[in-house]
Amino acid sequence: MTNRMLLRSGHVLTMDPAIGDLPQGDVLIEDGKITAVERAIDADVDAEVLDMTGRIVIPGFVDTHRHTWEAPIRGCAPNATLDDYFVDVLDTFAPVYTPEDVYAGNLAGTLECLNAGITTLVDWSHINNTPEHPDAAIQALTETGIRAQYAYGSANTSLTDYWFDSKIAIPGDDVRRIRSQYFASDSGLLTMALATRGPGFCTNEVVSSEWGLARELGIPITVHVAMGRLAGRFGMVKQLNDLGLLGPDTTYVHCCYLHEDEWQMVADSGGTVSIAPQVEIQMGHGWPPVMQAIEHGLRPSLSIDVVTTVPGDMFTQIRAAFGAERGRLNSDCWHANLPVPKTMLTARQMLEIATLNGAHVAGLEDRTGSLTPGKRADVVALDATALNMAPVHDAVAAVTLSADVSNVETVIVDGVVHKRDGRLLADVGRARRLVEESRDRLVAATEARKQQA
Repeated sequence: MTNRMLLRSGHVLTMDPAIGDLPQGDVLIEDGKITAVERAIDADVDAEVLDMTGRIVIPGFVDTHRHTWEAPIRGCAPNATLDDYFVDVLDTFAPVYTPEDVYAGNLAGTLECLNAGITTLVDWSHINNTPEHPDAAIQALTETGIRAQYAYGSANTSLTDYWFDSKIAIPGDDVRRIRSQYFASDSGLLTMALATRGPGFCTNEVVSSEWGLARELGIPITVHVAMGRLAGRFGMVKQLNDLGLLGPDTTYVHCCYLHEDEWQMVADSGGTVSIAPQVEIQMGHGWPPVMQAIEHGLRPSLSIDVVTTVPGDMFTQIRAAFGAERGRLNSDCWHANLPVPKTMLTARQMLEIATLNGAHVAGLEDRTGSLTPGKRADVVALDATALNMAPVHDAVAAVTLSADVSNVETVIVDGVVHKRDGRLLADVGRARRLVEESRDRLVAATEARKQQA
């Protein structure tokens, strides 16, 4: 029997240029797939009808880089710079993380995503202190029902061993085990990637071995580059190019201090870009390079990065990127006594970056990112009757500049409703209890380490 769901009479922002916007439109979902997006659809009597009157219906947001395991230490480093983060988080909390802490973090963190309308997540999981750690992370991702790319990263038991010209490679045998055990198929809700440290953080031998491992297993690669002037001086993309490792399977995160020739190398190789604007502004990585990416023919995406220091929702990232880029350009033009060009970022571009571009960067554009018949049904409905959104003059502006998590009323992933009438359909109490217990254990463990030092 076909399972049908009809979203009726919403203001539909499809993000599909062939369909466009429907100020009043319907979306038909059958067995988890979008089968029709039209002004009016006559559904069969067996379809579940969700009234979208007064709602703006959009594709789910895509977060292309989040260290989800950090949910138990949310807000622990509110004033941190990037250098502080390495000490306060990676050298303090990460070494004492157990598999149970990772499970709690990924459970609460992915439910946080769903609650905020993020239906697809790249889980940059550089917390694999033991072989049990990745199993715990994947278990939590599976239980929440989010669409996710699990990016297997290094351990963090020692900052010196893993982040300063490291000679320790990600354990290939365990990566192969995870690939075989959980990701034998690339067609499920969960897919796999490799989260690598890259040149400057590892020796060339380790870099080459990790890139080779990912390509042996046919999984994409995600790597932080040029986050801050120091990392910019590493010339990480140039080093990768010199090693013959650039390719369309690699996502470059941050990119704030890429050299001009490196931008061209990324574009020429078919690489993709993930930008974490709030973190980049706040922690000193550099200006979020959204327009630089666009000017080089790339399709930048957005990510949250770390909830130790910034909020975990996409609305914040959209506004941080939008405001920072326009502010930077306005300032540059003012100081140069030049007119501001008319090619500044627009609100519609930001919505596209947060949805369709995100799916492109995660390698999932054939499945999600737009409300297109044939794609999987990852859909979010925002309550535009709320006072912070009403009245709606421009639906795109209402989403990108006015909405917040409180407006996220309905969230659907792969045709399954995960949030209805503003409430998550999950055991939120259990997730909160586990993440609070994890917080308490981690704080106690870090204090014990200090006393032993």
